Amino acid sequence: MGKLMEKMKRLSSDKQTQALIHLTILWHSLITVLGLGVAVTLLVGILLSQTPFWLRAIISIVLFATSITSGLAALNLNRKRRQGRTLSLVVNYLGFLGCLFYGLHVLGIFSGIDVLAANFGRGLIPLAGVLVGYLISATGDRFHHQVEIEERFRKIGRWVAWISTVIFFIVILTPNLPTFIFTSFSKPLPLALMGGVFLFGFFIRAIWRNETANALQATQAHVETLDGYLFLSPNFLGFILFFAGPLLFSFYISFTNWDAFGNAQWVGFENYARIFTLDLKPLQYPDQVFTEVLDYSRFDEVTRFNLFGQWYILGALDKLFWIALGNTIFFCIVAVPLSVIPALLISNILNSRMPGMRIFRAIYFIPSIAATVGVALIWQWLYNASVGYINYGITTSVNLINTVFNAGLADPNIHWLSDQRTALFSIILMSAWQTMGFNTVLFLAGLQNIPKELYEAATVDGAGRWHRFWDLTLPLLAPTTFFVITTTTIQALQVFEQVFVMTNPIGGPNNSTMTLVLYLYQSGFQSFRQGYASAIAWVLFIIIFGVTLLQFQRQRHTSAYQV
Repeated sequence: MGKLMEKMKRLSSDKQTQALIHLTILWHSLITVLGLGVAVTLLVGILLSQTPFWLRAIISIVLFATSITSGLAALNLNRKRRQGRTLSLVVNYLGFLGCLFYGLHVLGIFSGIDVLAANFGRGLIPLAGVLVGYLISATGDRFHHQVEIEERFRKIGRWVAWISTVIFFIVILTPNLPTFIFTSFSKPLPLALMGGVFLFGFFIRAIWRNETANALQATQAHVETLDGYLFLSPNFLGFILFFAGPLLFSFYISFTNWDAFGNAQWVGFENYARIFTLDLKPLQYPDQVFTEVLDYSRFDEVTRFNLFGQWYILGALDKLFWIALGNTIFFCIVAVPLSVIPALLISNILNSRMPGMRIFRAIYFIPSIAATVGVALIWQWLYNASVGYINYGITTSVNLINTVFNAGLADPNIHWLSDQRTALFSIILMSAWQTMGFNTVLFLAGLQNIPKELYEAATVDGAGRWHRFWDLTLPLLAPTTFFVITTTTIQALQVFEQVFVMTNPIGGPNNSTMTLVLYLYQSGFQSFRQGYASAIAWVLFIIIFGVTLLQFQRQRHTSAYQV
């Protein structure tokens, strides 16, 4: 009798599973038809005709991809293939998230977070009930040998936690919550989106069931793979939405003259042509007026230089870009060695077993965890020509030398940030000081991975301190050095906050501290030339990619040579 009842339950479960699979096939067929229809109407401008074409094109591409994936899911589910389960879960999961977050946006939930924060203190007591529920559930773990008691504790703990959570939201939400719910859900769009949330959630649950997985011949490896992808999905979706998506969008924008207010016109390579259009002309004499040589209606003078006894003048359509590029390259060339070489030397000192080394390691690391804006403000005060400690120290030292040695030295009274000869170098010193601590920790980690036996063997062979450092430490530290130099170079090429905070006017004096990222910011968010700013961003990306690739190739060649 028992076996018969079990067989009947199994048959009933199999029929239910088959019904859910067929229902899911119909659901994906509906998604395919609706998705393709909406995508076509968006492209031809029947729907959202006032929306910019690029936005309608992006939505259409997403709908086309979703429709094709949904169609493949229906086809594979009909053939009882486990690939259909994977595709179905992907479509329903993305649909669930899309409807959920867009529905919350339409309902104004995100803007109401401030209200929740203001009333959060009222819900501390019921929120403590959630902790009590957890403790009750944890208490059940003590009764492993009494399953009924253990399950009872867990059930009571879950109920306490759920009831406390409901009370918490009731307490902190505004008294107008019923009116808000009635007003919001009386409109068709929020109601449709919440319906989409429940439908997508239902089909996720239907296709995720173990019975459905078994019916579609899913193996344990397949189930574990899906669990892994589900675990990684928040980071993966965040990468697509907040990095890859904006990256591709900026690439498209770089071919337009978009002003960030919906006015975009395709201009092709015009932005890039403006950046790279240069004019090089010889000069009759070094001080010749540039208007006599260059077409001053189009070009501005960038620089003059002497090559093999002949003076030349270089003009550009966009003078500021080339000034910013030159300043950025100079910043990188000077700041990277100042950030790396002292860090390498200090890490060797901190790697010793002298007393108090842990304290010094923490002291050197502190600047790297401090906020860049805060550090920049402090250094801006230190660089002050009138009351800054740096000039005060220089003045005190000069007076002391004059008093003791009667040297007659004059106080230089350096205007660190207001003199174009010293402004960029002042920012370089501050940046190198802040970056050096982090690089020191990286070098220290690399040094501690080098076996001590190698140093002992080198000492026995008669190698001195310098030879051990040059012939043993540096080659074995090559991977760490490559990482430190690469990351520091990328950081130097992207310098922005220090210049933005420390200079007044920004990028001054006389554009002596103008960098590429700062110029990109001014072009995009002050002049509202988003298309041109995107072109600058992609040029900077190509520069960074080229420098990184060059360093990678050099590191690989060096490693092969050492082997």
